[in-house]
Amino acid sequence: MKFRPLHDRVVVRRITAEEKTAGGIIIPDTAKEKPMEGEIIAAGPGARNEQGQLVALDVKAGDRVLFGKWSGTEVKIDGEDLLIMKESDIMGIIAA
Repeated sequence: MKFRPLHDRVVVRRITAEEKTAGGIIIPDTAKEKPMEGEIIAAGPGARNEQGQLVALDVKAGDRVLFGKWSGTEVKIDGEDLLIMKESDIMGIIAA
């Protein structure tokens, strides 16, 4: 990918949800909600504080994160559907 986000923005690839429930019921495409979990593909250098110093992001490429249902802007880069969002839209990092 030849895209580099600016400031405190990150590029996220949604991680697809399970096709079945815990009880084994198959969920049709029309009833599925968009997943709120994703993987960071690229991250910007960070935002600047009031003193003009660069504050690095807490997330990095490869992190699995949880974000809000309506967070980010959907874009298509190299034929892949991705999200661009600010770091503040991310609720947390999922530990492996």
